[in-house]
Amino acid sequence: MRKVLLLGIIFLGKTCFAQKIDTSANRVKTEVNIAFKRIGTLKSKNTNEINTSNWIIGCETLDRDLTDYEQYKEYLVPLGIKRLRMQAGWAKTEKVKGVYDWAWLDKIINDAHQRGLKPWLETGYGNAIYAGGGGINLSAGIPTSVEALQAWDKWVAALVNRYKDKVEDWEIWNEPNFGDNTLNTPEAVAELNIRTAEIIKRIQPKAKISGLAMGHIDLKYADTFFKVIHQKGKMHLFDNMTYHDYVYNPDANYSKVADLRRVLDKYSTTVQLRQGENGSPSIGGPNRGAIGDYDWSELSQAKWNIRRMLGDWGHDIECSILGIIEMNYGKTSGPITRMNVKGIIESDSLKRAIRPKMAYYAMQNVVSVFDDNLMRIKNIHDTHNTNAKIGSDEIKYHKGTDRSVSVYAYEHKNTKKQVFTIWNDEYIPTNTNNVKNLNFTILNANFSQPVYVDMLTGAIYEIPDNQIDKNGNKTTFKSLPIYDSPILIADKSNLKY
Repeated sequence: MRKVLLLGIIFLGKTCFAQKIDTSANRVKTEVNIAFKRIGTLKSKNTNEINTSNWIIGCETLDRDLTDYEQYKEYLVPLGIKRLRMQAGWAKTEKVKGVYDWAWLDKIINDAHQRGLKPWLETGYGNAIYAGGGGINLSAGIPTSVEALQAWDKWVAALVNRYKDKVEDWEIWNEPNFGDNTLNTPEAVAELNIRTAEIIKRIQPKAKISGLAMGHIDLKYADTFFKVIHQKGKMHLFDNMTYHDYVYNPDANYSKVADLRRVLDKYSTTVQLRQGENGSPSIGGPNRGAIGDYDWSELSQAKWNIRRMLGDWGHDIECSILGIIEMNYGKTSGPITRMNVKGIIESDSLKRAIRPKMAYYAMQNVVSVFDDNLMRIKNIHDTHNTNAKIGSDEIKYHKGTDRSVSVYAYEHKNTKKQVFTIWNDEYIPTNTNNVKNLNFTILNANFSQPVYVDMLTGAIYEIPDNQIDKNGNKTTFKSLPIYDSPILIADKSNLKY
């Protein structure tokens, strides 16, 4: 019998909705064929069981009423991701000049704080009650008039003063370079970032601030933006610069991210890059937002999300996934005019939460394994010479194929027992599961009891003794099933199941 956790009952008019999270061992079913003995399933961890992790879950568009926090709030703690990205909504808060109505945002911030969650709150968008106040939707122009900028300053100060005891992580505007907007020059956006960051730091000196929030990686735009901030001596105000780089293959953009890092390094080597927003649809089609032109399914969405999560952590990049629930853009103007189906919870035209998608459970699996107990092993290299002599502090591997495969390695901070993540990264995640068997060799492996984990389903398998060949410092896992979704070779002590 499937064990189900009943989270709550929500009443909408005369309609009663029960939201459920499946906690059974077979909560994710796929046709992947792993010819090993299954010994268990990863057990999800809620946020109270995790100190810190690398990920953020998007709770965007609450400021424009495209989603309803009340509908999905019970899903947040069981997902296991503590940090929530959301917009503060100037236009929703100040509808009459000088009068702030915080009721809508108080309800959200207070509830999240009570649950032990940590909002990452973005200032924006603009406010049309002021001439030159900027737009209020995606691709909107920033405030430009003297009156509007003075009102912006007052609103930002009031915002930080109100939530400084519950919010310590801030971001400034969203995707200023998006679309054909000509108002948001990198110079003007840099000035808005500086003035906003100075207000935040004056009120909350220990605040963490993310700037830029670039809608796609535009190196020329970023260079000018960074240069302005550097020349004014204000780079110290920022902890992160964020980018949103939606790509069909989640592993295809790291060279471009490295280019962005090199541009930032010209002005600061201490400010970090954060992947501020990215995700995948669960169905394809036009006018649904980024990367819609593909035959997406819940299977390929789940693969995309966990490949991006683990790829970003493998590059020491914090990662925010858009988003917790589908966003109802149907009645808005702009580039998105249909339901944005990147959410990991299905929604409907009334913004009701229907059910978790496969991606929700797959992300639970990632969060269950990868928290601050695991440290990335940075001194790791691919090699074709598996008989080479190497130092005890070095790890090498041979992936057993010339095809492109992502490999990252971690060790428990206390036991030093290892976890390797492996997947085929050559193409966009597919809607089928075609497994290829590889002989995967590790030099200086550290496993007491290695097991195989399919991160999509959370299934844990024994690796037969006759498929593990140990010879000195060389361990080869023979006929290891690999496909376009992450699998693990992990010491069983690193897993909760």
